[in-house]
Amino acid sequence: MQADNQVTVGIDVGTGSARAGVFDLRGSMLAAATRDIQIWRPETDFVEQSSDDIWRAVSAVVRQALVDAAIDPERVCGLGFDATCSLVALDGDDRPVTVSPTGDDVQNVIVWMDHRAMDQTQRINATGHEVLKYVGGVISPEMQSPKLLWLKEHLSPTWHRAARFYDLPDFLVYRATGVETRSLCSTVCKWTYLGHKARESSDSAAGWDQDFFRRVGLGDLVDEGFCRIGTRVRPMGEAVGAGLNERAAGELGLRPGTPVGVSIIDAHAGGLGTLGAVLAASPEPGAGRTEQSAVTPEQMEARLALIGGTSSCHMAVSREAKFVPGVWGPYYSAMIPGMWLTEGGQSATGALIDHVIHSHARAADLAREGREAGKTIYELLNERLARLAQNRDFPGQVTRELHVLPYFHGNRSPRADATLRGMVSGLTLGDGLDDLAVRYLATIQAVAHGTRHIIDTLNQQGYRIETVFACGGGTKNPVFLREHADITGCHFVLPREPEAVLLGSAVLGAVAAGAFGSVLEAMGAMNAAGATISPAGGPVSRYHDAKHAVFHRMYADQMAYRDLMKD
Repeated sequence: MQADNQVTVGIDVGTGSARAGVFDLRGSMLAAATRDIQIWRPETDFVEQSSDDIWRAVSAVVRQALVDAAIDPERVCGLGFDATCSLVALDGDDRPVTVSPTGDDVQNVIVWMDHRAMDQTQRINATGHEVLKYVGGVISPEMQSPKLLWLKEHLSPTWHRAARFYDLPDFLVYRATGVETRSLCSTVCKWTYLGHKARESSDSAAGWDQDFFRRVGLGDLVDEGFCRIGTRVRPMGEAVGAGLNERAAGELGLRPGTPVGVSIIDAHAGGLGTLGAVLAASPEPGAGRTEQSAVTPEQMEARLALIGGTSSCHMAVSREAKFVPGVWGPYYSAMIPGMWLTEGGQSATGALIDHVIHSHARAADLAREGREAGKTIYELLNERLARLAQNRDFPGQVTRELHVLPYFHGNRSPRADATLRGMVSGLTLGDGLDDLAVRYLATIQAVAHGTRHIIDTLNQQGYRIETVFACGGGTKNPVFLREHADITGCHFVLPREPEAVLLGSAVLGAVAAGAFGSVLEAMGAMNAAGATISPAGGPVSRYHDAKHAVFHRMYADQMAYRDLMKD
């Protein structure tokens, strides 16, 4: 088969939907399809899904994308999977095992954003174990060891019935191939697996710290030789087994034996779909000649991938391990092979903006206006903000009296405190659409100040982030992008291919197929830059310096309130 005739398929399972994209080997998307997946919320802070429902959605979108692209399955050289870092429970016959207080086996996935394991998280952190230094010093309830401990303590039948626990991206690879393989990305980032230890010993099992698991109450996993959470851990993009098995191939509409790459977490796929782009006139350190064919490791340390969606992830890589308090990592080879990953993030960004909009008294009026005008609610709000800013020096000034602390679902980093809560200062009795527009902008700015806080923290520990490569939901919104550039002071680069997360998983499929010799080589060939948004500087920068001081003061005030309310 001619290489220029081959395509690769990327499959992405996000919080609310499954998507598939068909790409050529230059990184151009030929077609994509999407399908919603079901979510259950049986109690406060409980969020659950079904692995069977997810796989049905995956099968549907792959078939649809192939039809829409008019691609013969024989042309598909490989496929890659990415997904949220949710926890999947299966029994010995690969049937779902309930993770729910309802007892329904259909609900066998604890979604990443589920915060049921707060008590377990606090107890694990109280151990102060050495392993925690590789998750920014503090483990999160979004990671898997607190969730596993919750299951052991609250759903004993599930704990004993479950033969295997998977990160969702690894489950998808297992379902596709029937081969037990875990990804360095998922295990290092979410399961406390120490990839650098495994590399030093050339033994996968050496990556699991036995003392840690015994200390936190999960010694059963040690006694079993870690067979339920993975004894074969491999780098992303490596071909798994003999590729698609007969059953999965039939369900996906692909040929049996199609190569499948070791999986990656969804946000990290966004890094693979963006960070390899060469900038034509790059001001980055180590750029050298502008005719570069690949990004250098030195340049990588001045770049950040921002992957926006329900939440946001902020991915940076370095040649040496950088320990950043409150920021996840350093993770060895968890995104780009051979480089250490530092992962910041915000637990609610797109979800927070939507919450502020839809909980407002005029949300229904806005939705009705959007339907009548054939516009999205974000387009309408952006237009209203433009009118409100007509007599201002710059648009961001309309929030001078309104400030938001965006910790409505806690803070992932760099404060690493899931108990923090959101705050708003400057509310009035106004409840019109103008009031909603200003609240919307203040919330976007709050999210951007959270990003600035993460970047500042990374740069204090040896990074020198100057350029942000952004993809995902919020990055389709020009106001979101403008405020982020102005507030962080960074240049924001959009990928040529907007569906950068899908592209990242497609990169893994291409590598698994042998179309490229490495992930870095595939990124260089398939990533490309699009538009750049530059910060305004000057008065805009000074304004946001003041807003950033308010951002930090609101956190300090919240801590003061807690002290005042102590028993």
